[in-house]
Amino acid sequence: MEMHMWTTRWKTKRWLRDSTLIAAVTLTLLLQAASVRAAEPVDVLKALDFQSSPEGVRKTPGFCTVRRGSKPDIAYRVGKQAQISAPTKQLFPGGVFPEDFSILFTIKPKAGLQSFLLSLYNQQGIQQLGVEVGRSPIFLYEDQNGKPASEEYPLFRSINLADGKWHRVAISVERKSVTIIVDCKKKVTRPLGRSDQAVINTEGITVFGTRILDEEVFEVRRPF
Repeated sequence: MEMHMWTTRWKTKRWLRDSTLIAAVTLTLLLQAASVRAAEPVDVLKALDFQSSPEGVRKTPGFCTVRRGSKPDIAYRVGKQAQISAPTKQLFPGGVFPEDFSILFTIKPKAGLQSFLLSLYNQQGIQQLGVEVGRSPIFLYEDQNGKPASEEYPLFRSINLADGKWHRVAISVERKSVTIIVDCKKKVTRPLGRSDQAVINTEGITVFGTRILDEEVFEVRRPF
C-alpha cells in the first residue's frame, strides 16, 4: 500500500526502522460510537484495505481455527516492509470523530512487546489518539486543547497483553474516563482528563502497527 505524506514536516521522518519486524496478527479491530446506538461501527482493517493483501500483509489463521456452522477466523500477518495508513476521513467520511467511543480488537502480540497498535494524527503531525499494547497498555489521547498532558495518559499497569497469548480487548471512552476490558473478565477504569466537548481532528492520517518515529513496531507471533 502506498504511504501518503501529508505535511512537509513529515517528509523528513522515517516511517519504520529498517531493522524492526512487524508480524501483526489481528482478528477484529472495530471503532464504535458509544453514544449513538444506531451508528455503524468502523472496521479499521477494512478501511485500511487489509482484504486486498497489500505488500507485506498476508492472511493467516485467527483466534478460532474451527467454528461449528461458520468459517474459521481470519487474521493478518504484517511484514516489516508494509506501510499501513489511510486518511482518517476514509474511516469517518462524515468528518466527525465520536466524542464517546469504543475500540474492539483481538490480538496476540509478541511476548514482552510494548508498541502502538493504532495511531491517529492531525494535519500538523500531532498524535491525537493511540492504543499502545504490551506489558502495560497505554491509552494516548490529546484533544483540541492539548488535554490531557502526556504524563496523565491512562496507564493500565495491572494488565499484560504481551504474554504470547490471544486476547480480546475492549477500550471504552465515556465522558472523562476510559475503561479497558480484557477477555470479558478483567476490567479497569482510569480517569481521562480531557476537555468538555473534546474533539479529535479527522483531517490527518490513521496509522496501523506503529507511530511516526517509533523505535518499536507492533509485533506478534503467528497463532499456533
